Amino acid sequence: MVLAAQTKQARVIMNYVKAALGDERLKGLVERDLAETIDLAGQVTIEVVTASISAVRSRTILCALCDEIAFWRSDETSANPDAEILNALRPAMATIPGALLLAASSPYARKGQLWEMYHRYYGKPEGPLVWKAPTWIMNPTVPQSFLDEEYDRDPVAADAEYGAEFRSDVAAFITREAVEAAVHTGRIELAPGMGVQYRAFTDPSGGISDSMTLAIAHKEGDRIILDVLREARPPFNPDTVVTEFTAVLRDYGITEVKGDHYAGEWPREAWRKNGISYIVSEYFKSDIYLNWLPILNAGRAELLDNSRLINQACALERKTSRSGKDSIDHPPMGHDDVVNVAAGAMMLAAGQRYPSLWTPDNLPSVA
Repeated sequence: MVLAAQTKQARVIMNYVKAALGDERLKGLVERDLAETIDLAGQVTIEVVTASISAVRSRTILCALCDEIAFWRSDETSANPDAEILNALRPAMATIPGALLLAASSPYARKGQLWEMYHRYYGKPEGPLVWKAPTWIMNPTVPQSFLDEEYDRDPVAADAEYGAEFRSDVAAFITREAVEAAVHTGRIELAPGMGVQYRAFTDPSGGISDSMTLAIAHKEGDRIILDVLREARPPFNPDTVVTEFTAVLRDYGITEVKGDHYAGEWPREAWRKNGISYIVSEYFKSDIYLNWLPILNAGRAELLDNSRLINQACALERKTSRSGKDSIDHPPMGHDDVVNVAAGAMMLAAGQRYPSLWTPDNLPSVA
């Protein structure tokens, strides 16, 4: 089994497999050759699958290759599902003596199974074999001039991509425990109430690759409560989604929604046609997350029981640029459409302007 974050990535490895099986000594083993599976003599199948827990269940696996495991993410199952998938793989390999589990990846942040295995076993006489080597050793055909340019452009990123070094400038923004502590279990949505001032935030999308999302929140005493979370996943017609979201806003007596600078005038015009004012937020995404964090840490937040919200929040990463400024964003190949609007709406509902420049004196701690 070949597992990758996306099926098309695993297919690249399958092309290498097919080339190897084209050798005269191996051709006779191939019984059937399909796009994502190759059946061999002896009831053996080589298959490419998307990295997910369900994909590895009810199988007997003699070898599994986990491709780019440092970048496995899933909005549906877990903020970082690599450990769960490996836990599902091991029982599937238990009945095969000498079954082989391989994980190959460029390193990334100092978290996840790749980092744990490296940190625990690298250079140790016992345990799994762990090797680490830079691009110029693993693939000497890469020109040195190209590597020099990459290191000049961004030495930190190049050290991870080509030097096989884990990044020290990437850290988890908030723990899963902190997020889950704010979740009101079983609460999917709150009905509108009389005399409540609601605030709304949206993340527009063209309907091709990213979701379009909407969140509504309000303040009740010291509590900041997330009432509504809506997501339209691509493909969709953006104008149709705006109309649908408008109906939700009207139910809560909202005539104004905030969002980012996406697509220039289009969001303003689309919402204006539906009688809603679209206001461009004065905050950038990182500022929204930094303003949302104290609300969570202070135990003032009530989140909806939404798995995509929880998992996207837990996957957020804090990165430090060469200038020393922090930025908060989703990991590579990840998404934050849902958590972005939830944080934005709750920040608006809080009605407080927290500092966007963090210093050791006002930096919130993450348990």
